[in-house]
Amino acid sequence: MALKEQGKDLKQTDASEKKKVKKVQTDNDVKRKAVKLVIAHLKRKLPENGFTVKEQLTDWINGMEELLAKEEFVMAEYIEMRRNLNDIIERTFDEELRF
Repeated sequence: MALKEQGKDLKQTDASEKKKVKKVQTDNDVKRKAVKLVIAHLKRKLPENGFTVKEQLTDWINGMEELLAKEEFVMAEYIEMRRNLNDIIERTFDEELRF
C-alpha cells in the first residue's frame, strides 16, 4: 500500500512540474501573433466581388505570410510591409473597406 501512495505522489509531482513549465513569449512572438491577427482580419473583411485594389491587397497578404514563415523576425521588414499596406489603404476609394 505504501508503494501505491508513493507512486501517486510521484505522478502528482511529475504532473505539477509539467504544468509549471510554460513557454516564455518574447516580444517577437507577440508581434508575430499580432500580424497574424491583422492578416486574418483583412481576409475576412475583403469582399468577394472585385474592387480596384484587391490584387494589390492580396499580393501584400501573400508577401506578409511569406515573411511570417521565416524563422527570424526582422523588424525593418515588417515596418516596410506596414508602409506598403498604408500606401494601399490610401489608394483605396471604398470607404467601407478603408475603415
